[in-house]
Amino acid sequence: MSSTLRVAAVLAMVLDVGQAHAATATRLKDISTVRGLGEQQLLGYGLVFGLRGTGDTMKASPFTDQAMVSMLDNLGVNVRNLSQSPKNAAAVIVTASLPPFAGLGSHVDVNVSSIGDATSLMGGTLVMTPMLGGDHEQYAVAQGTVAVSGFSVAGAAETVTQGVATSGRIPNGAVVLREAPPMAGTSRDLVLELLNSDFTTAVRAVDAINRFGVEHYGVSIARAQNSRAILITPPKKGNVTRVLAEIGELMVEPDTPARVVVDARTGTIVIGENVRVSKVAVTHGTLTVRITESSTVSQPEPFSSGQTTVVPSTSIQAAQTGGQIAVLDGTDLQTLVRGLNAIGLKPPGIIDILQGIKSAGALHAELVVQ
Repeated sequence: MSSTLRVAAVLAMVLDVGQAHAATATRLKDISTVRGLGEQQLLGYGLVFGLRGTGDTMKASPFTDQAMVSMLDNLGVNVRNLSQSPKNAAAVIVTASLPPFAGLGSHVDVNVSSIGDATSLMGGTLVMTPMLGGDHEQYAVAQGTVAVSGFSVAGAAETVTQGVATSGRIPNGAVVLREAPPMAGTSRDLVLELLNSDFTTAVRAVDAINRFGVEHYGVSIARAQNSRAILITPPKKGNVTRVLAEIGELMVEPDTPARVVVDARTGTIVIGENVRVSKVAVTHGTLTVRITESSTVSQPEPFSSGQTTVVPSTSIQAAQTGGQIAVLDGTDLQTLVRGLNAIGLKPPGIIDILQGIKSAGALHAELVVQ
C-alpha cells in the first residue's frame, strides 16, 4: 500500500471515531432539567352542557344534579324543588399543566374527562371551572368547547365505537389567574438535575460547564453535589438566563449503566451498550410430551360366559427439539447479539438463556425482569 493510501485510511478511521463519538454526545439541556422549574398540575371539577342526549342520568350520577343546582343558585335561579333529567349535561374532571413562568392572562390547554355515565362529550361546552393547584389555591379558570376525537353510535342491535368519546381537550382553554410560586433557593445559585442519575455523566457535565466558564468568564461555575445534582453559581457579570441557555447547548456524552431489560409478557429484550458476557457454552432445547387417550373394545370368545368391556389405551410420546450448543463471548454488544442469534431462538428462549447466564455469574450487568 502506498503512503498516500495509508494516510487516507488513517484519516478515514479518525473520522469514523469522531463521528461515532459525536453521535453518542448530546446537549446538556436534553439530559437535565433545572430544579424548581417543573410544571405544576392543576385540577378542577366542572360541568359540560349542550350534549345531544348523551349526558349523565341524574339517577346514576346524583353529583351532576347537585352541581347543577349549586351553579344555578349562584346565578339566581332556584331549582331545588324541581325534578330534573335533562340528559344534556355531564360532570367532568378538568386537568391542566401550568408551565413555569406562565404569566397572568396566558392560556394553557386543558383535558376534560367524564366521571358519570355520559356516553359522549361531543358537541359539549365546559362552563367556567376553577383550576386548583396542590396547595388548594386557584391558579386558572377553564371554559370552552370540548374537542372530542372519538365517537360512539348505538342502534337497536349494534354499537359502533371509535376512540374515547367520554374525554376531550380544549386548546388554550384555561386562563392563568395566578403565577406559580418561585423556585426554592437563591436567585443566583441554580441546580441542574440529570434525568438519569450517574456519577460519570455528572462529572463529564461539570467538566464541560467549567471549561465553558473558564473560557467565557474566567472562573469555574459548576460543582457536582452527587450523581444527579450539579450546583451552578452564575458569574456576577453574567445574566442567569443567558448562562443557562449557553450551558444547555454544551455537548456531553452520557454514560449508560450495563443493564438488560426483559419483558416476558411481550418478549421484548433491550440490551445496553456496556453489557458484557464472559465466555460460556449455552445449549437450549424444548421437550414436548404428547399424551393420547383412546379406548378399545374387548369381545369375549364365542359361546363363552364373558362380557364385552371397554379397555382404555394411553399412548405417550416424548420428543426433544433444538439442543444446539453455542459459545457466547460478549466482549461487546455486537458480539453478544451475534452469539444469541447463532442459537436461533425466539425471544422467550433468549430470556431464559439470559437468566441462566446471570445465575451462572457470567452476565456482567443488571438484569431487570418486568
